[in-house]
This record gives sequence, structure tokens and C-alpha cells, in this order.
Amino acid sequence: MDRIGELASKKAAVIFTKSSCFMCHSIKALFYDIGASPAIHELDEDPKGKEMEWALRSLGCNPCVPAVFIGGKYVGSCKDVISLQVDGSLKQMLIDAKAIWL
Repeated sequence: MDRIGELASKKAAVIFTKSSCFMCHSIKALFYDIGASPAIHELDEDPKGKEMEWALRSLGCNPCVPAVFIGGKYVGSCKDVISLQVDGSLKQMLIDAKAIWL
């Protein structure tokens, strides 16, 4: 759990993913399209990936990936991020966290 918090706070936008997950790829593409350059942590490529997956589940991440953190705070998974994008608040969250600039 400490590792998740540490990694999530190292950069303004952080996404925990799995390399084979289509929805993870979509969320990463969305962030890149907006102009953000998030830190990406591929759980299936990390030696402690299983432990981090369990830690994400204990935070309420279901499914555990993609798990998006902005400004060190858990924002949600794919459906949550898409909802934020649709209502226009995702970009403002990224601006507030200094993950993108206008």
C-alpha cells in the first residue's frame, strides 16, 4: 500500500495499468491526447505487481486497472475517467494538478 501511495504522488498524473488491457491503453491514449504525460506503471511488468494489484483492490479499485491518480489522489478507473472527460472536469483536474498547462 505504501508503494502505491509513493508512486501515485511522484507525478501529477499516474496510471496503474496492465500491458494487455485494452481499457488501460484507451485511458493512456486519452491522457496523451489531452496533453498530459502521466507516469505509467505496468503491473504485469513489475516484480511487485501482484502486491500492488492487491493494494489497489483494497483501495476500492474494481477492476484494479486502470487505476488513475491525479495530484496524488485516486480518481477512479476507466468509467470514472471517461465520465470526467464527458462532463469536462478531467482537463481542469489535470490543469489544477499541473499535469497540463494552457
